Amino acid sequence: MTKKDYYHVLGLSRDADSEEVKKAYRQAALQHHPDRNPDNKESEEKFKEAAEAYEVLSDPEKRQRYDQYGHAGLSGTGFHHFTDVDDIFASFGDLFEDFFGFGPSRHARGRGHRGGDLSAEVSVTLEEAFAGCEKKIEVARLEKCDACHGSGAEAGSSRRSCTRCHGSGQVTRNQGFFMIATTCNVCHGAGSVLENPCRECKGEGRKKVHKKLSVKIPPGVDTGTQLLLQREGEAGLEGGEKGDLYVFIEVQPHERFIREGHIVHTKLPISFVQAALGGEVEVETLDGGRKIEVPKGTETGGKIILEGLGFPDLRRKERGDFVVHFEVKIPRHLTKKQEQLLEEFALLSGEKAERPKKKGFFS
Repeated sequence: MTKKDYYHVLGLSRDADSEEVKKAYRQAALQHHPDRNPDNKESEEKFKEAAEAYEVLSDPEKRQRYDQYGHAGLSGTGFHHFTDVDDIFASFGDLFEDFFGFGPSRHARGRGHRGGDLSAEVSVTLEEAFAGCEKKIEVARLEKCDACHGSGAEAGSSRRSCTRCHGSGQVTRNQGFFMIATTCNVCHGAGSVLENPCRECKGEGRKKVHKKLSVKIPPGVDTGTQLLLQREGEAGLEGGEKGDLYVFIEVQPHERFIREGHIVHTKLPISFVQAALGGEVEVETLDGGRKIEVPKGTETGGKIILEGLGFPDLRRKERGDFVVHFEVKIPRHLTKKQEQLLEEFALLSGEKAERPKKKGFFS
């Protein structure tokens, strides 16, 4: 799915300052807030788009990379792809309180928080991108602590319900059409407090680990192609679901083939005799060797197109073309017999072809 331009999403010019970005997001969040648009999928999507745009444009480093490289430039920045409304409230709860004077909404009462999304890069050869392959990658991510099973509590102890919010994580009150929910200042939204934190994870419930994963690369990928590995991101908190892993592809340059979308180009050197007389030659393609006919009188820059031998399309069962560009090679060193034959050819063609006379030493 094509991503929208983040400046367009918030109605901003590309030179907007941080205050303008914050103001634009406040307006978009208020307009498309789920409590104002119940059961409205279109508003919910715009609410998520605005949050995604704000996350990038409010961060100087992410914004700089986005301005320079677009969406592909956000790889490796810790960029968060919001998948649901609760995820936004969990990330921007304090910001909503700053915006509106109250917390997220009735939608954010659940204590579980989705884990963060991660990104990784995979480099493949042109042949691997053409045929598809499987690659091994290693990612560093937060996973559920084995010692406390994600609870954050030391073995033999447990969490106790927060007496301030009675386990809800929020303190609510009514104001107009909103049900105002402010984050509990005692448990900070967790709904419970630790009596004895786990020594392994320091009460976090998660630990950083290095995980090896296998990624299937489909035929037809190109540099910038983004693959989604669902639930391969970081572990959630308080029973929340795992985040996702986004894998960005980089295709290495090739010494013989040049790719332009689904079209592949190659140069094929031929002798001046083959160029003049034509004939059958073999050219190497991504599918192996192919016999082709060189037309008589071919010049450097001439080409033939082999239909359907280019790159596969990721979305359709089609392939691009393979273009062979001829390059006529003129020999630098000729035997006397070859020179004699060329002189005869020149005479027959009405050309004057005399070999330069060798000069003596004193000349």
